[in-house]
Amino acid sequence: MRTDIHVGIFNVFIFLGVFQGFLLSWFFIKNTHNNRKANLYQGLLLLSMSLAIFEEWLNNTGYIVKILSLTNFTEPLNFVLGPLFYLYIKSSLYPNIKKKITPHFILFFFWIFYMVFAFVQPDEFKYNSYVETKHPDWAYLEYVSRIPEDPLRLRGYVNQMTIVQVVAYFIAAIIILLKKFRALNQSVLRTDNELLIILRNTTLHFLMIVAILLATKLYFGMESDIGGYLIATYVSFMIYSTSYMVLNRSDFFDTPGSFFQFPVIKYQKSSLSEEVKEIILAKIIREMEGNSYYTNNLASLSGLAKQINESSHHVSQVINEKMNKSFFELLAFYRVEHAKKLIRDDKNAKLTIEELAERVGYNSKSSFNSAFKKYSLKTPSEYRKSLPDL
Repeated sequence: MRTDIHVGIFNVFIFLGVFQGFLLSWFFIKNTHNNRKANLYQGLLLLSMSLAIFEEWLNNTGYIVKILSLTNFTEPLNFVLGPLFYLYIKSSLYPNIKKKITPHFILFFFWIFYMVFAFVQPDEFKYNSYVETKHPDWAYLEYVSRIPEDPLRLRGYVNQMTIVQVVAYFIAAIIILLKKFRALNQSVLRTDNELLIILRNTTLHFLMIVAILLATKLYFGMESDIGGYLIATYVSFMIYSTSYMVLNRSDFFDTPGSFFQFPVIKYQKSSLSEEVKEIILAKIIREMEGNSYYTNNLASLSGLAKQINESSHHVSQVINEKMNKSFFELLAFYRVEHAKKLIRDDKNAKLTIEELAERVGYNSKSSFNSAFKKYSLKTPSEYRKSLPDL
């Protein structure tokens, strides 16, 4: 059993990208709150890709021979990449939609179970798998196994199945994204909507990964592993770019700080004086009541902060402390109050509930009904009937 180890400059690049990806994915998953399921899906997608390129790094350097038990351990993750990307795009555009997600991962769960047949094989079998993909000129080892490693002969088609699933979900995600562009009368190439810009650029990156996968498999053959190395390098580049974007948009540098400092309780070290808080509060109220920011169905804390030229952290602090609400509670409050006014002004009851929801910034009727009932103790229909002049 040969144990040759080779670490080149690109392997170092990928290795550092792996651990940067682990760190980023933890922060995305950790910040899944206020219906921000997009963070969860993005974090899980990043974690899956980081694990996949980690296995690629083990194979490229030869370290996999030291830990043969990890051979092909990320193969089931092939079947989460497409669904997670699709769910990330959909939940970013429609954060309040609640649907079952389990069906999207049936193939993934099946493949975990099916891979047990391969995981229980002796080390000689796993070594041969490594040799077959990375060093076909090396000698194979003989082994005896009483359990078939691929009883249904499915693993020979794993690349084809992966490509079909990823492409299908990718197309579905693009369709949803293009519909949103059209609904907002935005151009794909020229848009000033921050969220649409982020989703468009993310889609282009994912398209590049799909293109590399298709090109290498079609040119070198489905069994070739060359594409994995190229994808690992590109994913590492994406991770570094995402890290830069996250740090660049952070408000850490807005106030004096030190990397020697331990995390503290939220707002405990805030540099905001009461006078500054009142100024920011006035800006928030002016943007909400004067410019009706809440009617934007893609409204976000970062978007509001950008509109009033303040940091997201400071805006969140002022909303929490001065208005006793979270950003999403504040958003719902203004939307419901505006909906009440629209209902009162709609003397002939021409507006449907769906139209009301859309006008105040909601993407779904159910989310609008839930918020309306929370703040008025009635549904929109009940509120309309309760008015004496309607």
